[in-house]
Amino acid sequence: MSGTVKDIASKSELDNLRQSGAPVVVHFWASWCDASKQMDQVFSHLATDFPRAHFFRVEAEEHPEISEAYSVAAVPYFVFFKDGKTVDTLEGADPSSLANKVSKVAGSSTSAEPAAPASLGLAAGPTILETVKENAKATVKDGAYSVSTADALKKRLEKLTNSHPVMLFMKGTPDEPRCGFSRKVVDILKVEKVEFGSFDILLDNEVREGLKKFSNWPTFPQLYCKGELLGGSDIVIAMHESGELKDALKDLGITTVGSKESEVEAGGITSGSTGLSETLRARLEGLVNSKPVMLFMKGKPEEPKCGFSGKVVEILNQEKIEFGSFDILLDDKVRQGLKVYSNWSSYPQLYVKGELLGGSDIVLEMQKSGELKKVLSEKGIIGKQSLEDRLKALINSAEVMLFMKGSPDEPKCGFSSKVVKALRGENVSFGSFDILTDEEVRQGIKNYSNWPTFPQLYYKGELIGGCDIIMELSESGDLKATLSE
Repeated sequence: MSGTVKDIASKSELDNLRQSGAPVVVHFWASWCDASKQMDQVFSHLATDFPRAHFFRVEAEEHPEISEAYSVAAVPYFVFFKDGKTVDTLEGADPSSLANKVSKVAGSSTSAEPAAPASLGLAAGPTILETVKENAKATVKDGAYSVSTADALKKRLEKLTNSHPVMLFMKGTPDEPRCGFSRKVVDILKVEKVEFGSFDILLDNEVREGLKKFSNWPTFPQLYCKGELLGGSDIVIAMHESGELKDALKDLGITTVGSKESEVEAGGITSGSTGLSETLRARLEGLVNSKPVMLFMKGKPEEPKCGFSGKVVEILNQEKIEFGSFDILLDDKVRQGLKVYSNWSSYPQLYVKGELLGGSDIVLEMQKSGELKKVLSEKGIIGKQSLEDRLKALINSAEVMLFMKGSPDEPKCGFSSKVVKALRGENVSFGSFDILTDEEVRQGIKNYSNWPTFPQLYYKGELIGGCDIIMELSESGDLKATLSE
C-alpha cells in the first residue's frame, strides 16, 4: 500500500476502508480537469511521503453516489478521514494546504521525524508545484465572478435549460455519448420517443461548473423538463422502469413522437371512479381527507425522490403550511388508483380538504399569483389574508415587478406593450401580473400605490411609475441603472 494511490470502485468499498480507522485521504478528480491531474501528481508523492496513511482516488462524475455522499461540487476535492470519521476537506488546487492537511491526519512523514508541514510535498518537484500554483491562481481569477458576470451566467443557464421542452446536459452528444450514464439517459429518451435538445458539457467548462451550482446537483447527466430539473441518470432510469417518466412528461404537455396515448386514455376514463373497486375507492377517499392539506408525492418531505415533488414541498414550507404526505412509491395500488380517482396522470398531487388542487406547475403558478394563500384562506386552512398583505406579497414576488394588462408575450394594451419592450430592450428580468384576471388586485393596487392607471412598475417593492415615466427613463438611458441600484 505504501506510496500507491488506488482507485475506488464503489461507495461500499470506501465505507469499508474508512471504517478500518486508519488515516484515509481521498482525491475526487476529473479526467478533463488539468488542476486535478496536476494535483494528483502531488497526491501520489504525498502517498510515498506518508506510508502510514491510505490514499485513494475517485473520478467524481463517474461515481455520483460517492460524490453526492460527500457533497462534492467541484474538483479537485479532497476528503480526510481518521478513526472512521471525516475530519477535514479541501477544495481546489493548493499543494501547500494539501500537504499540511495530510500531515495533520497522517502524522510525521517518517517514524523518526516530526512533520514539517511547510516543506511537505516537495518530492513532487519544483516544476509540478509551480504548474499547480499557476493553475490555482488562474482558477481563482476565473472563479472570482463579479455580480454582473454571475448574473449573466445565470441568465445563460436559464436560457439553456429552457431552450427545449426536454433538455439533456450530458457528456458528448446523443449520437456519441462519452460516459455510460449519459448513454443510458439518451437510450431511455429514444425508447420513450421523446424529442429532446442536448448540450455537451465537455465543450464548455463555464456551463459545466455553473450548472452544478444552478441546479444544486453535482454530477452529469442532468435532465430538465420545461426548465425544471428532473434529475440524473438514477432518477430517470427509475421513472422509466416504473412508467412514471411517460406520465410526468404528459402532465407537462410533452407528447412523444407519434403517440396517441392521450387519446386512448381520454376515451378510456369517463369518470373519476371508473374501474376502481369500492374498497380501493373508500381507501383513497380516506387518504385524501386524512389531513386538511395532503400531498401525494415521490419520497418523503425530508427526502423527495423527484424534483417536482421537492418543488411542492418547498412551496408549502415557504408558505408555512402544515401538510400530510403519502409516498406513492411504497404502494402501487394507491399510486395507480389515485390517477383514476383524480383523473390526474402524474405526481405530485396536492389535495385541500379532499379536493385536488393540482400538480407542481399549478401549485407554483398559484403561489406566484398569491392565489394559493387565497384558496387556503377560503378553505379555512390559514387565517384570511388581508388585501394589503396580498398586494405586498405580489409586489415583492420579483425584484422587478410589472402590473400590466395581459402577459409579456401577449400584452392587451399599447402602454403595457411599450413597457415590456423597454424592459426587454435593457435585458431586465421581471415578473408580471395580469390585472385583467383579478378585479380585487386591479382596484386594490390603485389605492395601495396611489396611482390610478396601468401599467405600474415596481422595483424592490417601491413604485417606479407608469408608462410615461418608464419611457422617459429608457430614452435617457437611466432605466437599467434605476432598476439595479
